[in-house]
Amino acid sequence: MQSTQTMIICIIVDDEPIAREGLERLVRKSPMLELVGNFESAESATEYIKDNPVDLIFLDIEMPGTNGLDFARKIPQQTLVVFTTAYSEYALDSYEVNATDYLVKPIEEERFRKAVEKVSAYHTLLINAEKESVEADVDFFFVKSERRYFKIRYDDILFIEGLKDYVIIQTENRRIITKMYLRTIHELLPPSVFFRINKSYVVNLEKIESFDTNDVFIGKYEIGIGNTYKEDFCKRLMT
Repeated sequence: MQSTQTMIICIIVDDEPIAREGLERLVRKSPMLELVGNFESAESATEYIKDNPVDLIFLDIEMPGTNGLDFARKIPQQTLVVFTTAYSEYALDSYEVNATDYLVKPIEEERFRKAVEKVSAYHTLLINAEKESVEADVDFFFVKSERRYFKIRYDDILFIEGLKDYVIIQTENRRIITKMYLRTIHELLPPSVFFRINKSYVVNLEKIESFDTNDVFIGKYEIGIGNTYKEDFCKRLMT
């Protein structure tokens, strides 16, 4: 299967509006980054990443409520962190929570670019580690689950559900759970057969028995079609 370079999905968390705006300008200049959120507190960012896994967080340290260091200890292990702060004395603390890099405000564009390159290298290693848990072939693949590798035929898959940093592969007669992002396993599947219909589900188009404007029906399962996916979904099925 062809592999394509994956954009690094990122958010900004900083209580200062001017700092967020400046960082957002830098992020949007980078072809490697896709900004999906801009938050003024750790609490609001926490609510977002519960349902929307991200690859990278640009994170301020000194914030009201939960500070950046405490927030970094609670995020998923695969999520990379680059601290952005006006206080260089926090540098040593940042490494205790495995931060990928540490940027001191005001952030220079060249220094930001080097941080992104470092993040990209780490992100590639994480993606490759995830893909190593899947051995793909023309008609099937092996996926690692509970210390064993299970053979799964593409034709047997009804749908795949993403649950934070795990996926649940639902086949005709069993469910297999493995540690992997939904986006990662979707990239390994035949694009002519598998389609993402909302943030949490990839379905096998050949298994769809019926659908309406809001849901698809696969056997006893009813799965909602996300608003942002409806147009592409209808085009795919009707062409």
